[in-house]
Amino acid sequence: MEKLKGAIAVFIGASSFGLLSTFVKKAYAQDYTLGQVTGVQAIFGMIILWMVYLFIQLLNPKANESFSRKSNKWKIVISGISTGLVSLVYYKCVQLVPASLAIVLLMQYIWIGTLIEFIIFKNRPSGRQLIGIAIVLIGTVFATGLLEHGIDKLNWTGIIYGLLAATAYAVFLIVNGRVGNDYPPIQKSALMVTGSCIMICCIFPPAFLISGALGDSIWHYGLILSFFGTVIPPLLFAYGIPKIGYSLSGILSSAELPVATAMSYFILKEAVSPIQWVGVLLILATVIWLNSKKEEIV
Repeated sequence: MEKLKGAIAVFIGASSFGLLSTFVKKAYAQDYTLGQVTGVQAIFGMIILWMVYLFIQLLNPKANESFSRKSNKWKIVISGISTGLVSLVYYKCVQLVPASLAIVLLMQYIWIGTLIEFIIFKNRPSGRQLIGIAIVLIGTVFATGLLEHGIDKLNWTGIIYGLLAATAYAVFLIVNGRVGNDYPPIQKSALMVTGSCIMICCIFPPAFLISGALGDSIWHYGLILSFFGTVIPPLLFAYGIPKIGYSLSGILSSAELPVATAMSYFILKEAVSPIQWVGVLLILATVIWLNSKKEEIV
């Protein structure tokens, strides 16, 4: 039952993450900048998470007594840099390429995560994984529209940012499964998002706090992006990933791909051809095939 709860948490977290690119595109359409979008998301998210944590503590001070809290808090805060990096480079990618392409690039965390596991933790990929990675790359060629539009039509700067986002996301998933699991999920998430907020504000000082920009509609986007991007995914991932492991998390995290692609098609009215949909489905099927025999939800 605990594994099932963890799986549901990761699935909902990934699905909510898939909504982000659509709202980021809408914010850019109103001339908000990368710094404003990422900054307002991080600040609002940090405030909301700490408010939720303090509210829970006030209601039930003994709720988290079962957690040992032996890890250094600053280690968790520093690990939150990976969360901030995902927002920064992914939202920059969304600024340069269609949202439907940006999410496909982000999904490259599948093979990048395997590569990191091999280099850092010496976890050698199996033949099954290598075959799956090859199929994911083929699906990516379909999903990016490369076969239809040619290589010269691609925005390579956007693609580089997309691959950097995939790397940051792979690091985030790995770190989240290994750091701070002796803390309550809400406190762990608040600490990680605090690290993310500090990093983003160092790169983009939050001038919008005193410039009057919050009086515009940016605060609407701040609430939406912080809720679906900063509060829900880290909180649910912090709860779910330790319960189900990295492999099953990889399956369920792929839910963001169809969600983001469908949102870009129906809400942003971006063109997604049948070949691109084939690529999306091929990537999803491969993720499930790679992990389906490794984990069972019981």
